[in-house]
Amino acid sequence: MSDLRARAEEWLAQDPDPGTRAELRAILDDDEALSARFGSRLEFGTAGLRGELGAGPNRMNRVTVMRAAAGLAARLKPGGRVIIGFDARHGSRRFADDTAAVLSGAGLRPEVFADPVPTPVLAHFTRAFDDIVAGVMVTASHNPPRDNGYKVYWSDGAQIVPPTDTEISAAIDAVGRVDELPLGSGWPVHDGAGLYLDAVSSLRLGGDRDISIVYTPMHGVGRDVLLRAFERAGFPAPAVVPEQADPDPDFPTVAFPNPEEPGALDLALALAEARGADLVIANDPDADRCAVAVPSPSGWRTLTGDEVGGLLAEHVLRHTAGPDRLAVTTIVSSSLLRSIAAAHGVRFAESLTGFKWIMKAGSSSSGTGGRGGSSPHRAPDRLVFGYEEALGYSVGDDRGVLVNDKDGISAALAVAALAAGAKREGRTLLDLLDAQAREHGLHATSQLSVRVDDLSLITAAMARLRAAPPRELAGRPVESFDDLARPADSLPPTDGLRFRLAGGSRVVIRPSGTEPKLKCYLEVVLPVGGDITETRARAANDLRALRAAVSAVLS
Repeated sequence: MSDLRARAEEWLAQDPDPGTRAELRAILDDDEALSARFGSRLEFGTAGLRGELGAGPNRMNRVTVMRAAAGLAARLKPGGRVIIGFDARHGSRRFADDTAAVLSGAGLRPEVFADPVPTPVLAHFTRAFDDIVAGVMVTASHNPPRDNGYKVYWSDGAQIVPPTDTEISAAIDAVGRVDELPLGSGWPVHDGAGLYLDAVSSLRLGGDRDISIVYTPMHGVGRDVLLRAFERAGFPAPAVVPEQADPDPDFPTVAFPNPEEPGALDLALALAEARGADLVIANDPDADRCAVAVPSPSGWRTLTGDEVGGLLAEHVLRHTAGPDRLAVTTIVSSSLLRSIAAAHGVRFAESLTGFKWIMKAGSSSSGTGGRGGSSPHRAPDRLVFGYEEALGYSVGDDRGVLVNDKDGISAALAVAALAAGAKREGRTLLDLLDAQAREHGLHATSQLSVRVDDLSLITAAMARLRAAPPRELAGRPVESFDDLARPADSLPPTDGLRFRLAGGSRVVIRPSGTEPKLKCYLEVVLPVGGDITETRARAANDLRALRAAVSAVLS
C-alpha cells in the first residue's frame, strides 16, 4: 500500500462528510489525484485558510475546518465567547456549524449568525462586546466558485497577525482525529446585521443624497445589508443588477467573481447606461471590497483602488477633526495619501500589504504626515481611514474607523455621499480627481504581474535584483533601494523590494502570497501645471515605459 493511500484511508476513517468520503473512495488507486490532495496541506496563516473544496488536507472540507477550530480553541481561554459568520458559498453554513460544535466541545461559547452575512458585519460584531475573544468568518471572498476559506479575527475585530497565526497553526498540527474531538450543541443564533447597521447609520457623510446608483453584489451576500444601510442613510434605493442580485455560490454570470477582473462589471455598466445612472457601485461576494465606476465623455470608467482611496481620504478627513487622526495605506498603494494627510495636518503611516497590517499600523506611527516610532509624549493615534489599492477601504468618524477591516458597504455609502455632493456642485468624481491632482500632483499607478511555472524562478529573480539592483528604470535614476526583507521604516520584514525613482516615481516588487507570480506595483508622479488631460496622457506613457523597463529587468 502506498503512503498516499494509507493517509487517504486514515482520512476516510474520520471524515464525517459522505460527499468527500465518496470522492476519496473513487480515487484510492489514482496516485496523481491523491498527491494533489495529500501531497501537501493548506497552510494556516494570517488570512486563515483558503483553498479548493474537496477531500484531504490540501483542500477545504469538514475535517480541515474542524482541525482549524480545534487549533483555535487551544489558543483561547475556556468560557470565552466566539462569534461565527459565513457567506453563501458551497459548504459555508456546514463549516460554520462544525466550528461551533468543536468550540463548544472545547468549553468556549460559540454563537452563529442565522443567515449568510457580509464579512464586515462579522468583523464589527467581534469587537463590539468585551467578552468576545475571537471571530470566525467562513468565506473565500472573491475566489472562484470551487474555493472556500476560513478567516480568524481577534477580540479587536482585526485579522490575526504573527505570532498568533503561528501559534494557532502549531496547535492545529497537534490535533488528533476529528472523530475523537468532543462536540457541543445548542449554541445561540444571531438574526441579522442590526448592530452593524446602527453603527453605519451614525457615520458623518454630509447632507447630499440626490444620486442615481446601480449596484451589484456580484452574486454575493452584500445586497440586503447595503440596501438597508442606504435606506437608513436617506439615499434613494440603488438599482440592483437583477442577474447578480441573489446569492449564488456558482457565480454564473462572471468568469471570476472579483470586481477588479475584466468583464465582471459589464452587466452593471450596461444597466447604468440604460438608466442614465450617476454611479456604479459593486461589492465582491463577501462585501468587504468596493468598486466604483462613473460616466465619462468616452464611456463608463472604472476608478482604480488608489483613485477611490484618495477621494475617500479627503472625504473622511473633511468630516473629522483633531491632529491625533491617523490615515494608513500599504507600501504598494499610492503615495498620494501621504500628501493628503500632510495637507490636513494628520498623521500618516504605511503598512505591509493586507488589512491586518493596516489595522496594526497605529502603534508604530508618529508625527504629522510622517513615519516613525511611537512616542509616550503624544496622544495615541486615532485611525480614521485606511485603504489598500486592491479595492479595500475602512472609513470612520471622530470615534475612529467603523470596522477594523476593509468594509465595502460603509465605503459604498461614503462614495455615494461624495458623488452626491459633487453632483450638487455640477461636478463628478472625475472632476474631484482632477482637483486633487492639481493640488497634490498627479499620482498615476499601475501593476505588472509576471506568472511563472516554476516557483524557483521567483526566488532567483528576487535574489538577482537584491544582488544587483538596477541604477535606472525607464530613464529615471533609482535614488534609493530598500530590501524589505530587512527592517525598513519600522515595518516588519517581508519578501519585497522597493525602488524610489527621481521625480517621486516608485516600484515595489514582491512575490504573490497566493499565486505563482511576481507582482510589481508602479507609480509615477507628475506636477499639473496646465492641461490635466495632457498630464494624464504623459503619465500613461510614463507608466507604459516603466512597465516595459521592469518587465525587462525581470526577464
